[in-house]
Amino acid sequence: MNEILKTFFEQASNSSWLEITAVIFGLLSVWYSLKENILVYPTGIVSVLIYIYITYQYQLYGDMGINGYYFIMSIYGWYHWTKTGSDEEQIPIGYISKGETFIAAAFFFGAYGLLSWFLRDFTNSDVPYWDALTTSLALIGMWLMARKKIEHWWAWILCDIISVPLYYIKGLPFSSFQFLIFTVLATWGYFEWRTKISENKILY
Repeated sequence: MNEILKTFFEQASNSSWLEITAVIFGLLSVWYSLKENILVYPTGIVSVLIYIYITYQYQLYGDMGINGYYFIMSIYGWYHWTKTGSDEEQIPIGYISKGETFIAAAFFFGAYGLLSWFLRDFTNSDVPYWDALTTSLALIGMWLMARKKIEHWWAWILCDIISVPLYYIKGLPFSSFQFLIFTVLATWGYFEWRTKISENKILY
């Protein structure tokens, strides 16, 4: 344990301000998501644009691609959350439908198979399967989040748990610590959203 902490602080002392900035905005984004605040999207966009650059530098190509996807889905989510067609400021939180469950499952397994193959055979990634797994979970999480479905928190929880050791091994301690905090916030977010659904008696 002491050796792990020593390595963490050694790596942390060499972390760039760019990484620290990305972490700060990333944490703000998750906090705003937890609170169902539309600021989740502008803060998230700042973080993902920085991470596109960082993940390219550290050969995390799957995560680089997913950050590009985050950017696109952030624009979509920002629009979708506020396009209610009524007097409400935002669409309500809901549960995933059977059709969306099928789409999410097919999307996940298809993305994982394709990304694993591509990262293993066509890049110099030394963690192709783990990179593909976190990327696939994030693909589903971001889509469900943009659709404002509570199940998106489960995808993020799994993605964050796996990302903690992955980013630590790759020499990005602040990002690793960020994902640890993300895990806590995502768990909190799930219960926060579940309470709101219960209060509003939302079924779908």
